Amino acid sequence: MAAIPTPRCPHCRHFLSLDKLVCPECGGELGYHPRLRQFVGLLKGKAVVGDETWYACSNRGWQCNWLVRDDAPSGRCFSCRLTRTTPESSDTVALEKLAKTEEAKRRLVLQLGDLGLPIRSWHDGPGGLGFDLLSSLSEGRRVTIGHANGIISLDLAESLDDRREALRIKLGEPYRTMLGHLRHEIGHYYQNVLITDEQTWAQCRALFGDERTSYRDAISRHYREGAPDGWAETYISEYATMHPWEDFAETFAHYLHITGTLQTAAAIGMTLDGDAYANRDSDVEPLANYADQPVHRLVGDWRWMSHAFNRVNRSMGMGDLYPFEIVPGVVRKLAFIHDIVTRSPQPPQEQEIVALTAVEVDD
Repeated sequence: MAAIPTPRCPHCRHFLSLDKLVCPECGGELGYHPRLRQFVGLLKGKAVVGDETWYACSNRGWQCNWLVRDDAPSGRCFSCRLTRTTPESSDTVALEKLAKTEEAKRRLVLQLGDLGLPIRSWHDGPGGLGFDLLSSLSEGRRVTIGHANGIISLDLAESLDDRREALRIKLGEPYRTMLGHLRHEIGHYYQNVLITDEQTWAQCRALFGDERTSYRDAISRHYREGAPDGWAETYISEYATMHPWEDFAETFAHYLHITGTLQTAAAIGMTLDGDAYANRDSDVEPLANYADQPVHRLVGDWRWMSHAFNRVNRSMGMGDLYPFEIVPGVVRKLAFIHDIVTRSPQPPQEQEIVALTAVEVDD
């Protein structure tokens, strides 16, 4: 996991969130450069960065602030081109929800690049990554959230807070967000991308179970009987108990939750105090680049940071930011995920979005 620069306005250096199109401080027009992980100023919809010209994504009207390289295959940015299907242009209600979901997807795609994970688009052939973003609120349409052969399907209706919260309560889940859905489904995708030999599959099955068992039977059993007694001793969530596929995807999603939040904390300058942080030698312990660290370092830092974040949330009268317990059995599964992610093949340099370690960033 590479260090990333803190997003700032190129005009006034004001701190920015990743979704901004205009700086709220100075009013400058902004575009987000996905390779540099920085905002740049736009002039008539374009920006020159080094010796390359980048243009505003053609979906800017739907709140996409990413830039497109001038030799890209279309006027849409790398993230938008991964979307295979969207609502009909006449379905304005669904398209409004599309903007929020695409924002979550851009955050996911950035994180995949930061972790150095390869992304092969559905444009490049069967099994490539793509997104079908449709709405169950549209007339006559039923949308099932899931993954099949590289294509991730999402229900845009879940971007509505009341609908998503109702489903969360109905299903007894402690956490349910659009970004969470994306991170879970991308876990299904990367299980087949990153595990390519029998030895690694054997290790995976020893931890998560044999994914070749009947998924249909597992679904019926799960919704008929629920999670088995004592599930929390080896699983991160009740849903993970349903089938080995779901256990892997849930664990992968939590790996992304953990690394993404720690990366954001590091980017805004948060550190861990050595006096309060057991068994540390230095006075102040910065958050690490975890790619070359054992998983126990990652989990150890996360336990302290999530505890702090949970306390902050409670001080505002809200629920815990991270309402989960990471037990030793889950740590072993996270270690497997950490291993296959950190030794994954690096994406090609010509991609519009690559691991940040491939470029020089001056923040």
